[in-house]
Amino acid sequence: MSTGKGKKRVKNTPVLYDEAKKKRGVMLTDTAWHSVQESAIKNGISASEYLEEMIRKYCVTKA
Repeated sequence: MSTGKGKKRVKNTPVLYDEAKKKRGVMLTDTAWHSVQESAIKNGISASEYLEEMIRKYCVTKA
């Protein structure tokens, strides 16, 4: 799992993936949100990156 540390960040230029992230909104219960936050902290990443990794791992089909 790469965190992109040491890579120069340029606005709207992807670092970890082949596309830039966009701001999105999701609705979660407090229980689900706290679970995401705890898991992200354990993995040393942000909640956003944790969700990205989980979705890519379990939901994205590979062509």
